[in-house]
Amino acid sequence: MRALSLVCTLNSSPTASSSQALSDQVMAEFDKLGVGTETVRVADHDVHSGVAADLGNGDAWPALREKVLAADILLIATPIWLGHPSSVCQRVLERLNADMSETGDDGRPLMYGKVAAVAVVGNEDGAHKVSADVFQGLNDIGFTLAANAVTYWVGEAKHGTDYQDLDETPDSVSSATHALAVNAHHLAELLGRTPYPAP
Repeated sequence: MRALSLVCTLNSSPTASSSQALSDQVMAEFDKLGVGTETVRVADHDVHSGVAADLGNGDAWPALREKVLAADILLIATPIWLGHPSSVCQRVLERLNADMSETGDDGRPLMYGKVAAVAVVGNEDGAHKVSADVFQGLNDIGFTLAANAVTYWVGEAKHGTDYQDLDETPDSVSSATHALAVNAHHLAELLGRTPYPAP
């Protein structure tokens, strides 16, 4: 089984990122379950704007799309900006949208049988709203959501602490991260054994 995290921070590497930090914790939980993991910071790649699988002219999305297609579990990690997922996250959803009506040789939509989850960080309230936005997009595209398929951390309004700067992970975040990984892994195993019927 394979899990892919697309980290949608606005910052390219090697800049530190709270979204990356929370993603790394989720991937560590998957590692404990024997799941092969890979993390991609999307801002490190030239992903063009649009809703096609390949926009040419150096578009980096086709290579990232192949990683999505090879994964059983997709994690989207995003910060909150102005109460919304990052623009990088929105671009990922828009590019995934190109596969909404694509089917495999078995007649099933390409993303059927793949499990999705979300990790959200921010310095104000809004994690439920952001995860709801991303959940809806992923579900429209054909991903399946496990129970408790989100982990998040938000600090108090108008303060300057980042998740990556915390001295230790709050117990509530650790618990949510663990539940996300265990439930997503369980659901991916079930879907692997009993796939959805072709529409």
